[in-house]
Amino acid sequence: MTRPAHSLARRLTLGDAVVIGLGAMIGAGVFAAPGPAAAAAGSWLLLGLGLAALVAYANATSSAQLAALYPEAGGTYVYARERLGSYWGFLAGWSFVVGKTASLAAMALTFGAYVAPSAARPVAIGAVAVMAAVNVMGVEKTARLSRVIVALVLAALAVAVAGSLAGDLDPANLDASLPVGPFGVLQAGGLLFFAFAGYARLATLGEEVVDPTVTIPKAIPRALGIVVVVYAVVLTTALVAVGPEALASAPAPLVAAVEAGPLAGLAPLVRAGAAVATAGVLLSLLAGVSRTALSMARRGELPRVFDAVHARRRTPYRAEIAAAVIVSVLVLVADLRGAIGFSSFAILTYYALANASAFTLQGAERRWPRWLAALGVGLCILLAFSLPQVAVIGGLVLLAVGSAVWSVARARRRPPG
Repeated sequence: MTRPAHSLARRLTLGDAVVIGLGAMIGAGVFAAPGPAAAAAGSWLLLGLGLAALVAYANATSSAQLAALYPEAGGTYVYARERLGSYWGFLAGWSFVVGKTASLAAMALTFGAYVAPSAARPVAIGAVAVMAAVNVMGVEKTARLSRVIVALVLAALAVAVAGSLAGDLDPANLDASLPVGPFGVLQAGGLLFFAFAGYARLATLGEEVVDPTVTIPKAIPRALGIVVVVYAVVLTTALVAVGPEALASAPAPLVAAVEAGPLAGLAPLVRAGAAVATAGVLLSLLAGVSRTALSMARRGELPRVFDAVHARRRTPYRAEIAAAVIVSVLVLVADLRGAIGFSSFAILTYYALANASAFTLQGAERRWPRWLAALGVGLCILLAFSLPQVAVIGGLVLLAVGSAVWSVARARRRPPG
């Protein structure tokens, strides 16, 4: 059957999907998040990682089974709309687009800081422009570049582990102290979740995956499992090498772990890996934001001008370009830490709605137990409200503004009388 001219092209295989998921997750988070997470939880950082991984697994299974039922661009925006109602669908899409736009600004600034600290903002804007251009060229280009980025980042993390292990390892660094009490473990989980949040990017690409009912449920858990193992190895070696206090005080925690040992000369390779990882996040996040914006525009919940797919390349080029322009403006004014906290709250809201949508699945629609989706809802809410106060306040304002926008859009679509 011929697909409509305005639909996206199905070109991503299972291998492509897993690699894009890895590229979305193994990014700047693993290079930056261990610092503030260690400040919150000390050596219990690893427990925070386990908590973040549990939340991510619940969210991943919910996203996987929903993506198999609704294989179109938009992710949780589509799922919540179909399972919970139009308001909740809009709130999911709004949280994703706004929250990930803030995250894109944070990742661009991180890239600039690693590559050229004295010209971080111009370099960041240049990176956004290049990655948007790659996405506009076609989703298969995204998959190919993601493979290269994942290979380079994994190599950099291997260097970080080797450099950390080469030093004088001290098991006493894994003490039982909690810098800010048990609440610190929750906060560390929320901060480290930021490093996992790319796995459901595959769901937003559902309209471009070959045989999505089979491919997506396989790809999301596989990509997540690989990332959990990688993160556990990296964080454990860094903790044993220098301890939580050194990680908390270092602007580049993994670089600090390498520089403490006899292979300090490897540190520039770790810095280069961090820059490449950040570029990978920019690539995948821009793709996810543009496709969610496309889906919302199709339903009139964002301006119709974004409901446009390139005739030859079959990409949502207008939404992609608009996302790049907005992110570039934010890069000029954004604060890095504030953007990360705000983004974390918004994306935890997004995944809470994904889990709530999965909870409604019945019979043959369900591939994982219902209690897992309920656990995901509860943990997303718990982690969201464990974030720093300014992030929580900003997130609540985001939801209030989104609700107002939805009400206005609904009133405009309602026929007279």
